[in-house]
Amino acid sequence: MHTLLHYTNRLYALVERFWHATRTWKIVVSLIILTFLLSIGIIECKRQDWLPGSIAASIPENHFYAVHLAFSMLLVIEVVGLVFVIARSVADSVGKQFEILSLILLRQAFEAFVEFEEPIRWVEFNRPVVEILVNAVGSLLIFIALGIYYRIQKHQPITADEEEQYRFVGMKKMVSLLLLVIFTALGVDHTIRYMIQDEVYSFFSTFYTILIFSDVLLMLISLRYCSTYHVVFRNSGFALGTVVIRLALTAPPIFNVILGVGAAGFVIVLSLAYNAFSPEIAEEDRIRIV
Repeated sequence: MHTLLHYTNRLYALVERFWHATRTWKIVVSLIILTFLLSIGIIECKRQDWLPGSIAASIPENHFYAVHLAFSMLLVIEVVGLVFVIARSVADSVGKQFEILSLILLRQAFEAFVEFEEPIRWVEFNRPVVEILVNAVGSLLIFIALGIYYRIQKHQPITADEEEQYRFVGMKKMVSLLLLVIFTALGVDHTIRYMIQDEVYSFFSTFYTILIFSDVLLMLISLRYCSTYHVVFRNSGFALGTVVIRLALTAPPIFNVILGVGAAGFVIVLSLAYNAFSPEIAEEDRIRIV
């Protein structure tokens, strides 16, 4: 087991170093910018009838599709970032999930513009304006909630035993790498389906469904190193927060924001209660299951 964790740590460090490298970040951001500009150009070419009919048939006519595509690529970056946060802190990974949700709500606000003909006229715009504003305000409220959430977090090792802590972090890194493989396969499959115009599923809804199971798995793994009630309850509550986020992604307009903001409020209250009422867990009180 120790050998497996050793190679897991080495692989994780290699992948993380590559992803967080300044060169990698610049390349990824440049790709998003290039894709955004090319999308606008290609859409405009279709609007001017400069594309062959076979190609034009699969190209949207609204320039806001370029915004949608750019936001989708940005969200993919956030998903990869979440994978690496999981190994560092369970609490921070929950915060990252809400960061992604806030960006999804912003993207949904922009998606409403796709339904309008250009140039946008108020006659068409006045009906969905409520949905746009609700998504925008919802993302802002989650942004504010995240500021509170991160500020109240108190990070401490799950166990005082350094060897046990090493194993626990190694197990989290193993889960992170597994998630990275799953999300990569999911992204490739989703892209291929979109390109061949096959039935496309919701990538981010599927992503959060997988996160529910990974959160529960991490909670169960933590039991091996600390069975204290307060820790178990907090981690289970975090998993429930992920479930509510998943529901928010499939809920109708307005209800999705209510669920998302409600979930953010829930994890804040949960963290406050954990900080206020959980005792300082002394080494002799930690129960390790071997």
